[in-house]
Amino acid sequence: MTTSQLSTPHVLGIKYLTESDIQLIFETAESFKEVINRPIKKVPSLRDVTVANLFFEYSTRTRLSFELAEKRLSADVVNFSASSSSVKKWETLLDTVNNILSMKVDMVVMRHPAPGAPAFLSRHIDAHIINAGDGTHEHPTQALLDAFSMREKLGDLAGKKVAIMGDILHSRVALSNIFCLQKLGAQVVVCGPPTLIPKYIDRMGVGVEYNLRRALEWCDVANILRIQLERQDIKYFPSLREYAQFYGVNKQLLNSLKKEVVIMHPGPINRGVEITSDVADSDQSIILQQVENGVAIRMAILYLLAAKR
Repeated sequence: MTTSQLSTPHVLGIKYLTESDIQLIFETAESFKEVINRPIKKVPSLRDVTVANLFFEYSTRTRLSFELAEKRLSADVVNFSASSSSVKKWETLLDTVNNILSMKVDMVVMRHPAPGAPAFLSRHIDAHIINAGDGTHEHPTQALLDAFSMREKLGDLAGKKVAIMGDILHSRVALSNIFCLQKLGAQVVVCGPPTLIPKYIDRMGVGVEYNLRRALEWCDVANILRIQLERQDIKYFPSLREYAQFYGVNKQLLNSLKKEVVIMHPGPINRGVEITSDVADSDQSIILQQVENGVAIRMAILYLLAAKR
């Protein structure tokens, strides 16, 4: 049974949310999905609420998705962006946010290269904080929209088998997905080259598989992550060509399986590396549904946090 409001004043990470919180977000997102699919897509739910989007790290999809969600709810939106090199000290970060909060901002949506930056802010400023990605730590709204999309396709996720494939070591999406799926009762396996699997990830209660075919034969859903070259300070595999050969998901491989696997990808897609175009654009793929659901999930979170003002 879900509650009528979130148990937390912020959305800093999936590990801070309860299963009831997640189910409440899903139920609210279902209502907002109806809103964004009707001719008049705007509701006055966040009228007189000011939301600051603070992106200290480059983003396109997440920033646009949040901005669209805010505008669909009739919020006043302030956008701030800075390169990751321009904000290096916690004090500078706090000064920047305080300057924006002096404009009477009610919520802050924040992406930052430093793990823990949104949590740091939540302890120092009087505004609701939504983590839009902090370093290699968490990306809670992506995990929520991923799980919501899986639930739409497969129903209750309890007992479902999900394989998270690719660059697990550098992925905040992987960590948030693991937390979220486990709270919803799904089984999780991570798959990728040994150099891109964190050493102690098995302690989180997930399986580890280094063979792509075996992972695909096991799972109901394959959530495929991109190779994050920008986060890799050393060479983790010989070449992208070799990675694609051993860990790239292609149509020939999928067609050789004895079942149909649901294909997901949080984007951006490195076509021809971790996934081929004929897979990304196939009927098995729900990648575009993930994008649509991202707006509904973010509308739900903004709405539920505004209710705690």
